[in-house]
Amino acid sequence: MSESLKAATIWFTGLPSSGKSTLAVLLENELKKRGRTVEVLDGDVVRTNLSKGLGFSKEDRDTNIKRIGFVCHLLSRNGTFAVSAAISPYKEIRDDVRDMIGDFVEIFVDCPLDECIKRDVKGLYKKAIAGEIQGFTGISDPYEPPTDAELIVKTGEEEPQESLRKILARLEELGYLAKNGVAETSEAEMASA
Repeated sequence: MSESLKAATIWFTGLPSSGKSTLAVLLENELKKRGRTVEVLDGDVVRTNLSKGLGFSKEDRDTNIKRIGFVCHLLSRNGTFAVSAAISPYKEIRDDVRDMIGDFVEIFVDCPLDECIKRDVKGLYKKAIAGEIQGFTGISDPYEPPTDAELIVKTGEEEPQESLRKILARLEELGYLAKNGVAETSEAEMASA
């Protein structure tokens, strides 16, 4: 078991229906198997419980991302992996969150728009294209891809397990996970033992 592995915030960003939530759940399960504590902050769940009442203007989106970032900061500085699966369409606010957190791993979930539209089980893209939803990321509102992400996964080409393997390998390279899936103990768990 490792004595000094730190936790981090894993920040999935990408278009709606690109696969962020799927990868967040897969990562959560793998981190738990490795003995790490983890919390997932899914964009839809956060909007219901932490950011209720916010709309989709740029200001409201930025406020939502700042709130998610603050919670991630609290979790990761206390030895828990915080996994954010929110669209977070604007680069500047993602960079602000990165600066606040420090141990921040941005993963760009890169998926072509046409594939995201095919995957959309809620029918939101269809409504946005028809003009029924305004300010929809990727259609009537911009998405600014990261320029300095720690990892890009191509979910339009890769199976989720392949993307997960890449994520785990990158977390190992960055020193947040022990290599080869060895069971680990976080600093917080060591301190309480």
